[in-house]
Amino acid sequence: MPETLSGELVQYLAKALVDHPEDVQVSETIQDNRVIIHLRVHLDDYGQVIGRDGRIATSLRALAKVAAVREDIRVKLEIGH
Repeated sequence: MPETLSGELVQYLAKALVDHPEDVQVSETIQDNRVIIHLRVHLDDYGQVIGRDGRIATSLRALAKVAAVREDIRVKLEIGH
């Protein structure tokens, strides 16, 4: 379960995008004064989370950073294993 607003937002959006929302996993670690959000989805859903030319992944990263500004933290979104 994500602890930050950014993590919760990424989890909510990812569940809305994929065909297998029950397999969406979001975890967070802290490294070098930055929260690393790890997003894992069902193997068949990676294309839906990344999107054509990475547009959806870029948008998810941008929204996570916007939410992080409200919490005064820095975030990085990693998609995959």
